[in-house]
Amino acid sequence: MVEELPSVFLVGPMGAGKTTIGKLLAKQLGRTFVDSDWYIESQTGADIAWIFAKEGEAGFRERETKAIDELTQKPQIVLATGGGAVMSAENRAFLEQRGIVVYLNAPVDVQMARTAKDKSRPLLQQPNPRKILQDLYSARDPLYRQIAHIIMPTGHTYPRHMVNQLLQQLEPFYASESPVVSNKEN
Repeated sequence: MVEELPSVFLVGPMGAGKTTIGKLLAKQLGRTFVDSDWYIESQTGADIAWIFAKEGEAGFRERETKAIDELTQKPQIVLATGGGAVMSAENRAFLEQRGIVVYLNAPVDVQMARTAKDKSRPLLQQPNPRKILQDLYSARDPLYRQIAHIIMPTGHTYPRHMVNQLLQQLEPFYASESPVVSNKEN
């Protein structure tokens, strides 16, 4: 029997590098990469900012839960979730139970640097984006940690080096008869 790695789900705040790391990791593993926000956009024919404007955050989160449910059931993928996906207990359960959850933990300074000029992020189109990012980090960090099997700090090394580190941390998770085991940092 060939050992297989379950699907890998990347969680973390905006600007943590989920899409960049996800694409590189998928290539290394020979898997399909899916970004849940892009998936939602492809299913609705509208961008996230438009969905937020027309349906509000609640409408978007409802669409996100449907997408997370569908995507976490696909075998052998690398999935990058939106930063707020963990706010839903249902999403957290889908992620934690259906694959390996990797929390890319980016400090607020890293998030600020990476999102400063990005006009496509509805939550940052406010007068004080640093405060928004800090508040979001404070609220979401415990939820990311709650479901993470692996926690990786970001913003300190090149993406390819991070992917190599992540591949090493994923080795214990290759399929066995036992359920997914936690490999969280203390």
